[in-house]
Amino acid sequence: MSMTDTIREKLLAEFSPAELTVEDESARHEGHAGARPGGGTHFRVRIVSEAFCGLSRVERQRRIHAALGEELRTQIHALSLSAITPAELRSEPAP
Repeated sequence: MSMTDTIREKLLAEFSPAELTVEDESARHEGHAGARPGGGTHFRVRIVSEAFCGLSRVERQRRIHAALGEELRTQIHALSLSAITPAELRSEPAP
């Protein structure tokens, strides 16, 4: 299973998100610290979940980090996060 799939599975199980996007951005970081041949080291995640209601941005990130603990310790070098509630999603400006 790819690291993208592992991240997706763990976040789906932990947060039951209404929306989840996991992008492997490793190719953009080739030659940088933590990059490995074949990728699987640098990710961008956007997750929309009711589980984040009432939590600060920092607490949301802590919970995501806890869900991905082993992967962050051993394989993921960088993780860019956008963790919002469905209400916050509705209030975002249109692109």
